[in-house]
Amino acid sequence: MPRSFTADTDGPPGSIGPAQPARPATMRVHLDLLGRLHFMLAGFAVISGIALVILAAGTRSALRDLLIEGSAGHASVVILAACGILFIAGGLALAAAGRALDRRRRAGRLGALALAVPNLLVVPFGTALSLYTFWVLLNDEARQEFGRPPRAPGARTPGHGSA
Repeated sequence: MPRSFTADTDGPPGSIGPAQPARPATMRVHLDLLGRLHFMLAGFAVISGIALVILAAGTRSALRDLLIEGSAGHASVVILAACGILFIAGGLALAAAGRALDRRRRAGRLGALALAVPNLLVVPFGTALSLYTFWVLLNDEARQEFGRPPRAPGARTPGHGSA
């Protein structure tokens, strides 16, 4: 049953009363979702990396069977394998950050913020996850969840304000 439907205690049993105003979502919900989204993107990255490594192995085998020698063929195999290994490593890092976010570890917050910068270039899902990561983890409530003090009320960030 949706949250907007609540049991009316004044009416007959089983009647549905007016919806109560929804309580504002706490930052914990966003932190839990952020950890799960990191796991999801990590899974996609690892699967893509494995596919690229398999493609590199297949390309190498095909080049050998066709007796094609040359730097272009070898370069394509190296590029495919390197990209695959990079995707796998990035996916494992995202999974570690997601797990640490779920456990509310400081290293998870720092790791997720650090991984958000290169993920800005992974259009569109990495960009969306990065923006959401910045929005959630730079919030004062989230800082307190990770044992960090909130920012001072009038504090300026570097590069903002008058010189």
